[in-house]
Amino acid sequence: MLKRRAINAVLWSTADGFLRQGLQFAVAVALARLLGPSEFGTIALLAIFTGIGTVLLDGGFSAALIQRQDVDRVDESTVFWFNAGIGAVVALVLCALAPAIAAFYHQPVLVPLMLVMALNVFLSALGAIHATLLAKELDFRTIMKVGATANFVSGCVAIWMAFAGYGVWALAIQAIAMTAVSTGLFWTLHRWRPLFVFNRGSVRKLFGFGGYHFASTMMEIVYSRLYTLLLGRFYSVRELGLYNNADNTKQMSCSFFTSILMRVAFPMFSSAADDKAVLRRGVQVAARGMMLLNVPMMIGMAAVARPLVLTLFGANWLPMVPVLRVLCLVGVLWPLQVINLQALMAQGHSGLMFRLEVTKKSIGLVLLGVGACFGMMGIAWSQVLSSSVSFVINARYSRQLLDYSAADQTRDFLPIVGVATLMAGAVHWLDMRLALQPQLELLVLAGFGACVFALLGWLFRLASMDEMVALLRDHRIPPPHTSKEP
Repeated sequence: MLKRRAINAVLWSTADGFLRQGLQFAVAVALARLLGPSEFGTIALLAIFTGIGTVLLDGGFSAALIQRQDVDRVDESTVFWFNAGIGAVVALVLCALAPAIAAFYHQPVLVPLMLVMALNVFLSALGAIHATLLAKELDFRTIMKVGATANFVSGCVAIWMAFAGYGVWALAIQAIAMTAVSTGLFWTLHRWRPLFVFNRGSVRKLFGFGGYHFASTMMEIVYSRLYTLLLGRFYSVRELGLYNNADNTKQMSCSFFTSILMRVAFPMFSSAADDKAVLRRGVQVAARGMMLLNVPMMIGMAAVARPLVLTLFGANWLPMVPVLRVLCLVGVLWPLQVINLQALMAQGHSGLMFRLEVTKKSIGLVLLGVGACFGMMGIAWSQVLSSSVSFVINARYSRQLLDYSAADQTRDFLPIVGVATLMAGAVHWLDMRLALQPQLELLVLAGFGACVFALLGWLFRLASMDEMVALLRDHRIPPPHTSKEP
């Protein structure tokens, strides 16, 4: 039954990812054609503040509700009222800070924009518990309906506003429309309703785990969005827009699979947390499978970055090509970061996860500060180094708790990287000999690269390919291979 639920969850979560990411991708392309880097950079200036606000209103309780198996309606209702109350406070604080933020960036338009984004933070608090409970129940079918509808409606509104000349306001209204539609649909499609109760005991019970997760997530948000403050304050909103769009383009691909993984893996890893052998095998199969999908996508995107940017965004966005190529290297290791941390959380080691985040982010801040001296390319390369360091640190504790070390994980994914690198070399060789329109060039190179990777993977007999075929065919996790990948 658990395996059947896992397969169904993966299928519906994948469908949700395709619809959600597909719609977001289409809307982003349309808006990039209608707006310029400066508009995207302006709205990105607020990302670090709204990100902090979103983490504050959750308090880490969503992860605690999923991880703990002994929660009841009182616990769930307490979390809802906590989210709503903190959401209101955070929204008011953001409104009060709006003039100071606008003065810091020398951008007066940020005052009314922040008021809109503050309302967006509050609205998201009202639907957070429904999304959490649906994820815990592995009901990704409902999540898919909500995500697809919200993305479609908000996308249509944003495109119309951009076409009508509303500029950066199209991006702001897109965000609030998406949240408003999502929250409304969660309440309509999910029967859960809060009790009029707030239990301090529930807060203490959940905060024991969720508090560390909250602190870890807060550090991640601040660190991952700190570049918006550095580029926006010391360089220009245009450079910030270019970097932010490059980062979003990379994330659009690598986060598609990792978002599915995060929503499915944590509940499933939590259910197997008491059986170390089963959990280790699940982590290994997840790592191999995700790297098999993610690595060729990231390295392939770096290889076709120029025709990709021309096709999707136009010549106005060409300066983002070098940044996109470097950020694709960051994306290569991203699934392993997610898997290692989800395994730690599933075993209840939120305190250890917090200490890991402190170590990683301290090193990352130093690298980011040095990289910022060299502009957006320096920041991009600092992220590559930080990603490598984070993988080593995360995997150290997977070795201690699951006997799945960084060396073991590297042996599992290094053959995939080797095959993907050969593929990228072949794509580059063909690219140097083509003289086509960007759209046709991109199509030819992508198809050629996919065929080359599949052929080389078959020739080198990648164990991860055999595992994924067995998993899709038999709906079961195959036994470990007796030999390592070549």
